[in-house]
Amino acid sequence: AHVTFFFNGGREGINIGEDRVLIPSPNVSTYDLKPEMSARELTARLIEELNSRRYDTIICNYANADMVGHTGDFEATIRCIEILDNCLDRVISAAQENGVDVLITADHGNAEKMRSLNMGSDQAHTAHTSNLVPLVYVGRHAEITSSGCLSDI
Repeated sequence: AHVTFFFNGGREGINIGEDRVLIPSPNVSTYDLKPEMSARELTARLIEELNSRRYDTIICNYANADMVGHTGDFEATIRCIEILDNCLDRVISAAQENGVDVLITADHGNAEKMRSLNMGSDQAHTAHTSNLVPLVYVGRHAEITSSGCLSDI
């Protein structure tokens, strides 16, 4: 899976004590046709696992903003972000109920820039961006700095 490959140092193999759960994406030609993708199903499973308290760490990837952003469809991207807002609200509530800290971040931007001027022409921007991405921490009181990178955590 995309997220575990990077968190496992570029290795495909499964580590001891690691479980992988893959929630299939919908079978559509482009994700602007179904901007929710499988976010609700992923959220339900994530909440189930948070409530089970079986894991010390859960790493989850919501691909919606990236995949829908690649379509260049502004309205579909807005819809996918609204769905993700709802899903993350539910996940954070479940995490807080179970005393779990949450980190929310991304490996790159995409959905925050949907238009681009190219040679004086306004066009859909469908590529990743190099814009800074936030790191949102929800949990116990912690001192954090306003700058840094993923390797600092």
